[in-house]
Amino acid sequence: MDLTEKAVPFYFATMGAEAWWLHKQREKRSATPADYTRNDTFASLAMGTASLVAPLALHRLLSPIVPGKGKYGKALLAVAATSTAITTIADVIARRSAGTADETKRARRRRARAVAKVAAPVAVAAGGVAITTALLSQVNMNAMWERRLVADLGTGVVPSIAAIVGWDFIYYWNHRWMHTSRYMWAIHVVHHSSEHYNLSTALRQPVADAFGTFVPYGLMCLLGVRPELMIMARGINLIYQYWIHTDVIRTLGPLEEVFNTASHHRVHHGVNPPYIDRNHGSILIVWDRLFGSFAREQETVVYGLTKNINSYNPLRIATHEHRDMLRDVSQSDNWRDRLNFVVRGPGWAYEKHRQAGKLVPAT
Repeated sequence: MDLTEKAVPFYFATMGAEAWWLHKQREKRSATPADYTRNDTFASLAMGTASLVAPLALHRLLSPIVPGKGKYGKALLAVAATSTAITTIADVIARRSAGTADETKRARRRRARAVAKVAAPVAVAAGGVAITTALLSQVNMNAMWERRLVADLGTGVVPSIAAIVGWDFIYYWNHRWMHTSRYMWAIHVVHHSSEHYNLSTALRQPVADAFGTFVPYGLMCLLGVRPELMIMARGINLIYQYWIHTDVIRTLGPLEEVFNTASHHRVHHGVNPPYIDRNHGSILIVWDRLFGSFAREQETVVYGLTKNINSYNPLRIATHEHRDMLRDVSQSDNWRDRLNFVVRGPGWAYEKHRQAGKLVPAT
């Protein structure tokens, strides 16, 4: 049992205490986004449960198709390559048949576009899964520990601190990356989908990490930090992040200058323009200060997404951005736009829709 599993009773006890306190406060004030509501809380708990189960299920599902590892890895690559070729050929046919009054050529163009609309998302999905699963198989902590560049640092205080600080530093960049590339945002958006902000929000965790490319935490193993220390650091990091999802704790005074706090993390969950893509740190806020992504809490925070999904359905919460992203790929008529819809930031997609006069997808 790891630290996060041991902390489960603590999670429920503190959520209960926070809910009781907020309920008492409702006698003196109107409703706020900090209040617990039945549907929102159940959705957060469902996503928290799914985040524990999904990695196990996805591992079993994806293991057979990992390129270079699974017995069907070559088949996955073949699907990606074939669908890419079909899409490219369809694009050429559609372009050559454009701008003509000839009904035969117009019909050919419609057929080509119909083919590309199906083949393009297949190519992107298959290629993406091939890349992410192959990368993960090479950079997991145990694999990198076997290839370590520095002698074993042991299990003392120094390597333990190195593991915690190293995890925190790498987490900062991964978290920042999840806000600046759409396929990564599609994984992380789950955590920002609630319009409420209380301890239950901390449990609304992503379920599709297997489809992302992350700076590997195993880099610390290359430097002689044992995998078990990195797993410990992960647990400490997650548990620390739990308590900062609250509106009850307003400020911690001088500690606000060094540590990530509830105040700083409220900013991170805000859709107020000054707050978007700020405060990516986990335990330490110094990374944000050093790398220019820090914002202090000033105006009242508005929680949720720039366009909320208005749903408590866990399946929709988990998949809506992937669905919208693949829909954009399907509706694009060239590879440049298709890839931009995947790898560029969510804001690029919204601006592209605005320029085309389309409604921005719920995300």
